Amino acid sequence: MRSARVLAQTWKAVSESAAEFSTRAAKERKVAVLGAAGGIGQPLSLLMKMNPQVSQLSLYDVAGTRGVGADVSHINSRAQAKGFEGPDQLAEALKGCDLVIIPAGVPRKPGMTRDDLFKINAGIVRGLVEACGKHCPGAILNIISNPVNSTVPIAAETLKKMGVYDKRKVMGVTTLDVVRAKTFYAEKLGLDVSQVDVPVVGGHAGITILPLFSQATPTMPSSTPHDVIDALTKRTQDGGTEVVEAKAGKGSATLSMAYAAALFADACLRGMNGATATECTYVDSDVTDLPFFATKVKLGTEGVETIHPIGSMSDYEKEAFAAMKPELAASIEKGFKFVREG
Repeated sequence: MRSARVLAQTWKAVSESAAEFSTRAAKERKVAVLGAAGGIGQPLSLLMKMNPQVSQLSLYDVAGTRGVGADVSHINSRAQAKGFEGPDQLAEALKGCDLVIIPAGVPRKPGMTRDDLFKINAGIVRGLVEACGKHCPGAILNIISNPVNSTVPIAAETLKKMGVYDKRKVMGVTTLDVVRAKTFYAEKLGLDVSQVDVPVVGGHAGITILPLFSQATPTMPSSTPHDVIDALTKRTQDGGTEVVEAKAGKGSATLSMAYAAALFADACLRGMNGATATECTYVDSDVTDLPFFATKVKLGTEGVETIHPIGSMSDYEKEAFAAMKPELAASIEKGFKFVREG
């Protein structure tokens, strides 16, 4: 009984409330995780199996998913889980999906830049998105594969070429940046992290990650020194590197990323099912003069319903915003170019 309570409490952190879940659980929702045998994919598959909003769970990878699917399928939760392995089974995995989560690709290693990742992961993402466009064109896509600043534009351009692009349904998962900002802010100020909110805008790499601590809840004290704000900002921006270095070449931020991805997927499912859900995500946006940008969005039955403006920024944040734009613009263009020239 105690283990059941622990699991219930664990998932409660990834939901609004058990009561709301039981109300929504009657809806049939098929979810696929592409890259389910990887470092992010395995814990993410577990978390999605625990989500009562999911009725069918497809776990796909090029290898290793028969075991993952069998393992996860033994868990006594609502979702019926099945592993799909290799390109020949991708169509079956995707058919009828409402939500597709894509963590597939090579993880960061020590000394590896997100540009290095691009050379490998761009082709992987394009191939998987093409399959989504063919087999589940109406599904919402949650893109995790790095570099997100480029892979989301790749996904969008790929779907445009296929004639099935709906900008409401393609989202880059930047939730880990929000999770980190909340955690670091709460630790520094001695707050209850469950009561903290920090919007994070921009992109999902280095200086393009801009936590807006001036908009944090609870409000940051006006007496907070500049060096504290700067340190919190840079730690949020460099959170991935912090984990890569701490794991000493044996992995990247897989567990925290899986948790963040499960949070965002849950919000997407809540939106699909008619409940209110607002999260930060990297989307096709006209909030700035950049074609893609992360801000808070309201999620609805068809994906992105409302894109919220950035809001007021401190002078420090305005400078950081100006500094990030050239890098983010270049990453977006790199994604566009990959599809154009591919």
